[in-house]
Amino acid sequence: MLFLYVVLLVCCTVLLVAGIVEQRRHFTALEQIPTRVLVNGIRGKSSITRLCAGALRGGGLVTVAKTTGTAARFIHPDATEEPVYRKFGIANVVEQIGIVRRAATYRPDALVIECMAVMPALQEVNQTKLIRSTVGVLCNVREDHLAEMGPTLDDVARSLSRSMPVGGVCVTAERERAHILRAEAAKRDCRLIVVDPETVTDEELRGFSWFTFKENVAIALAVAELLGVERETALRGMWAAPPDPGVLSVERYRTEDGKRLRFANVFAANDPESTLMNVRQLEDLGAIHRPLSVVVNCRPDRVERNGQMGQIVPDLDPDTVFLIGHPTKSARDGIPAGWPGRVVDLGGDKRDPARLTAELLAELGPDSSLVAVGNIHGQGELFLEELARLEPDEAADAPETPEYAYHEPEPLYPEPEDHPWPGYYAEAVPYPEPARYAEPTPYAAQAPYAEPVYRPEPVYRPEPLPESWYDPHHRTAAPYGDQP
Repeated sequence: MLFLYVVLLVCCTVLLVAGIVEQRRHFTALEQIPTRVLVNGIRGKSSITRLCAGALRGGGLVTVAKTTGTAARFIHPDATEEPVYRKFGIANVVEQIGIVRRAATYRPDALVIECMAVMPALQEVNQTKLIRSTVGVLCNVREDHLAEMGPTLDDVARSLSRSMPVGGVCVTAERERAHILRAEAAKRDCRLIVVDPETVTDEELRGFSWFTFKENVAIALAVAELLGVERETALRGMWAAPPDPGVLSVERYRTEDGKRLRFANVFAANDPESTLMNVRQLEDLGAIHRPLSVVVNCRPDRVERNGQMGQIVPDLDPDTVFLIGHPTKSARDGIPAGWPGRVVDLGGDKRDPARLTAELLAELGPDSSLVAVGNIHGQGELFLEELARLEPDEAADAPETPEYAYHEPEPLYPEPEDHPWPGYYAEAVPYPEPARYAEPTPYAAQAPYAEPVYRPEPVYRPEPLPESWYDPHHRTAAPYGDQP
């Protein structure tokens, strides 16, 4: 029995020493990154992370970023990115240790990283142990993860405040609960900056080739200002930044029977307030139009969320609501009884996605818009895959979105002045095309064939060895000093 106690004590000691060594190595990696920006909140964290990283890159700062939203990405200083590998596909806050260690190898000026913790205790551990941010971002407070951070929005605001840096700066666009955030910031000796979205002009917003919100841009500009990046420089960097895979987008399709469809993927919003904000912005910009239909994807582990999406149907005011996934009854019960629109239930977790999509498209008009809300996982992912197989609507008379027509962003880094040789960066001049049916050169005009002159090279012939060259009694020097 004593032996087992000794083994247990030795194992615990080894684990303790290994933990201390790992923590010191992690803190050393953090010290190599002078500015660490931790982005937290309910909606828009991934987009704000990319905007902040783009703004800092525009200012010439070596910046590494990592997102955790629809698709986790590690973003290199040159804006290229790669997926974050997760064992068994399970997200864990411990992966931040490896991200920090990898980012430190670039010796960056800044690291912009998205908070991936939901539980309030883990949010505090993420800040105090894993990231130790110098600048915090708390984008907004919305109705999500109420079981972990709620049950009220005031509780959600206090939970999110656990990621504020002690003695640092925190930037937020939240106004309704700014008083709670100020009280929490005062407890941590943290300076709270509340940005005004109206400081971002419509002209500045048109510079993006993808949909974003003034609140997100205002937060990124405030972070860039804290790090000494000018506004115009930061905007150019944000315009050139690649969008998140789950960013708000509108695709135009043409169905097999010739119908035109504008499809808005609003799955990433995932809460009632953000969903309404996204749809209204798309309508104001003319990206979608009436007649409008809404498809709600239901999940068995998000029954409450399904009902919330049903409750906002009168605010969206669609002509038809399509219910997919399961259980669709949770969303149907959330729709007010007096709503005059039409509800089409296409639910079922084992339904053929191709057949479901065909039935849904058959219910649409000749030129309509469709908005997808709820959660993307499950039947929603299969529905998007089926829509992607449709033919894009690229007709010349297709209605355009004038304010957000795609354009190539300006280059982030100017062309270097020190050219390796003249004309190095010039465009290549194509060779002139030869005549397609050129006549061959007459044989008489060709130069006469000249016989090659044969000059033999000297051949080395070694002299023959004497017959007495072999001595059978010959012996080399004795090894290791042995004497005969």
